[in-house]
Amino acid sequence: MPSRFLILRLSAIGDVIRTLPAVRAVKEHFPGSHITWVTEEPSENLLRSQPEIDDVILFPRKRWAGGIKSIWRIWETLCEMKNFVSFLRKQKFDVALDFHGILKSGIISLLSGAPKRIGFDRKAGKEWNYVFSNVRVSLTAGPMSRYDRNFALLKGTGFELKKAGYGLSIPPEDQKYVNSFFCKVSPALKTPVILIHAGTSPKTAYKRWVPYNYAELADRLVCQIEASVIFTWGAAELEWVEGIRNRMRESSILAPRTETLTQLAEIFRRCDLYIGGDTGPMHIATCVDVPVIVIYGPTDPLMNEPFGRHLKIRKEVGCNPCRNRGCKDRRCLEAITADDVLDGAKKMLNSPPYRCINGHG
Repeated sequence: MPSRFLILRLSAIGDVIRTLPAVRAVKEHFPGSHITWVTEEPSENLLRSQPEIDDVILFPRKRWAGGIKSIWRIWETLCEMKNFVSFLRKQKFDVALDFHGILKSGIISLLSGAPKRIGFDRKAGKEWNYVFSNVRVSLTAGPMSRYDRNFALLKGTGFELKKAGYGLSIPPEDQKYVNSFFCKVSPALKTPVILIHAGTSPKTAYKRWVPYNYAELADRLVCQIEASVIFTWGAAELEWVEGIRNRMRESSILAPRTETLTQLAEIFRRCDLYIGGDTGPMHIATCVDVPVIVIYGPTDPLMNEPFGRHLKIRKEVGCNPCRNRGCKDRRCLEAITADDVLDGAKKMLNSPPYRCINGHG
């Protein structure tokens, strides 16, 4: 029986989150196993706080990419890479599970020295990743959700692994930090508490819904549902979110700066409904059992489907789904109105089970 597993899902945050249930299934099937996850910086702290993961190894892609290009740092970077590989091999992994399926994850899998390297086959992987695996998993034809794709890879273990429950552990210090915020705003909160995460990473700005629609939606949530609306934001999203709030006629609440993804998750956990686009934070919200409304524009709603209770808002306009990040024609997002999302919010809030958080309402 294998006892030491290497997990490879380097980025992005949403994809890391969607790999967690499959990794939890591994831990539940092999309860005495040791699980190490190689990831890039944005997801490191979140993974370190999850009990099913024993170790996290940081893959410093950005630092190494800069070091290789610098004549002054290239030798130092090469030495660091050599030490990284040596450290990997010392872990004596039995199995490497390559959920990422690209060139760099395949190279790490091979260099780890794991005798069993499970990856996707030529059709399902990218960048010749399959050549680095000695157990190759085929996928069924047609699109499938990322969750199903990740569970499909577990077939390569040779065991029938059951789907695990979904959840996210939040460190006490993050709970305390968020609790202090809610204590300050508590007198003004009304039920339901609806959270809007309007931003995306700078690379995925093409998935952002129209700002004036978010503003109109938030106003109508306050007026028609008598909700409290909280806006969360990431490091590069504050200006975008403040622009939406400035368009509003009603009052809203700006969430505090969050230093970790688990702090963000704790804010989500304390709300009755999450509204936002197809982003990593949306998947984090489903981790903490918050019902979500997802506003889909160019992305595929099947491949990017959340795990938990959710409602998809999407308009078919003929050209979606697509992956054209530079698209100037935003018809897929502009076709979705505040009415569409407001009706969805009413539907979600009126269907059981209704969550009443923090004693409000």
